[in-house]
Formats: sequence, structure tokens, C-alpha cells
Amino acid sequence: MRLRSDRVRVRVPATSANLGPGFDALGLALALHDELEVRALGSAQVVVEVTGEGEGAVPDDEQHLVVQALRVGLDHVGAPQTGVHLVCRNRIPHGRGLGSSAAAVVAGLAAARGLIAEPEALDDATLLRLATAMEGHPDNAAPAVLGGATVAWTDGDDARAVPLAVHPDLAPVAVVPATHLSTKAARGVLPQAVPHRDAAQQAGRAALLVEALGRRPDLLLDATVDRLHQEYRRPVMRDSLALVDALRARGVAAVVSGAGPTVLALARRLPGAPGDATGARTDADEAVAEVFGGVMGGWRVLPLAVDHDGVRTTTG
Repeated sequence: MRLRSDRVRVRVPATSANLGPGFDALGLALALHDELEVRALGSAQVVVEVTGEGEGAVPDDEQHLVVQALRVGLDHVGAPQTGVHLVCRNRIPHGRGLGSSAAAVVAGLAAARGLIAEPEALDDATLLRLATAMEGHPDNAAPAVLGGATVAWTDGDDARAVPLAVHPDLAPVAVVPATHLSTKAARGVLPQAVPHRDAAQQAGRAALLVEALGRRPDLLLDATVDRLHQEYRRPVMRDSLALVDALRARGVAAVVSGAGPTVLALARRLPGAPGDATGARTDADEAVAEVFGGVMGGWRVLPLAVDHDGVRTTTG
């Protein structure tokens, strides 16, 4: 397959996986975006420029995750490989449980789609399969591709996802610590088996969460109870779990975002707050302020709208 363009711009959202009980399945796209530009070069040269999150820390050569994903996408459709000039403007925090690696993978694959003559060969379903193969699980990749809330699953080597309804009053608030935590470290403390009663409760709460996200946000606190992963992770993110406990004690549906250590409050927009605006007043604001007492200690509070678009590309 030939290339049709030598330049593509990509915008990809942050994501939060699990949302409490939906371990490795549920995810939500957030209105916090990495933006990048890929330019195909006539030589084999690879140039990577990064500003913002990850600047000076991520690879600036073929090992950059966006470049790797771009190669995978081009290989999948039999398109020629090319030299690359990649410019990244990153806003998604790295190592915080907000889907930065999934965003990079999805962005690289979407860039490949923007460069080729037949972009339908890398449709959303294909992007999800390829991203899952690189990531190992589809919970972040699905909302990064599709936007909104998603439930994703795997069947052998296949990965699939469907969008879920999101109530217009849902107003996520990410509380981001200064510390990093690798997904490998967060998964390393999980047990090989859990009690049957915990698994049974988890299934019920995950099903309830689908209803709460779409139609009954008043049920979010009950729907986000987790027995499968968060408590097991307390030894490697004590401050995050302490914050989850404190917010939930005040009625806020707080969970660990993905593998952490960011805490995500699935808050509700207060009456009279703007419809879709990032930064709208929520029912979590008072609780967050009360817990921190004005002393943030390196934590950042990011009120975020839901991103309903998923990854987007423009060419030329």
C-alpha cells in the first residue's frame, strides 16, 4: 500500500481504566490531550522532539513508543516504512495511571492511518487490536480510540470494545500526585487468586457501574466499590488509597485511576454549572478541599470533561 500524505497531526486523550470494579475492562476518555505531528522523511532519519510531559526522559529515536506504533501500523497494511520527524506536545502525565502509554500507541497507529492511501485498512477495530497487542490489555486503548466510556474485552488474539452511555452530569476530577508508579510495579502486587465472594461482588458492582455511568450517577458511590485490585495495591500507593478512603468517606465516588497513583473522582456537575465545560463545579470540590486543607503537597487537582471524540487526525 502506498502513502498518500507526508504529514499528519494527531490528538489523543488521556484515559482512566478500571473505574473501580471494571478491572481491565472499563475505561473513560478524559479531556486532557497529547498532540503530535508526524512528518514522513525521504531519508531513514528519525527525529523526535518532545515538550511537556516526558520531555528529556522518553527516547528520542526509534525506541519512542509513537514511532514503534507507527511502524506496527505501516507494517500491518504493507505500507513502506519511512524516516520520521515526530513533534510531541504532551499534557498527559507519565506513570500516573492516566493512559500515557496507550495514548502514545494509539497516536502512532492513528498517524499511520493518516499517512496511508487507504485509511479504512486501519479502522478503529484494527487500531484497537493492534494497540492491545502492544499494550497487553484493551482497557485504556479502547476509550483512547473511541472516546467516551467503553467496555473492552479480549477473545484469544482479538480485542473488541463497545461504547457506553455517559450521563451529562458526570464531571471527572483527577487528583494527580507528584510520584510515579509503573504499571509493572502496580500489577506485581496483585494475587493470583481472589476469594469467590469478592469476585461475585465485583461482577455485580461492575454491572451496576454501567447503569450509574449512563443513567444513574446517584449510584456512582455504590457502583465503584472494588474488591479485586485496589486494596492489594495499598503497599505501593498508600497516599493514593488514603485519599480514596477519605473522599469516599465524604460521599465522593473516588477510585484509583488505572494502575495509579492518580485518584479519579467520578464527580457530578452541580446544578447551574456549565454543560460540558472543563472546570465546572462538582460535588467533589468541597471534599477535596477539606481533605487537603489548602496544603497540596505536590498533588494537582485537574477537573476534566469527558472526551467523546477519541483519537483524531488531520492530514496535510
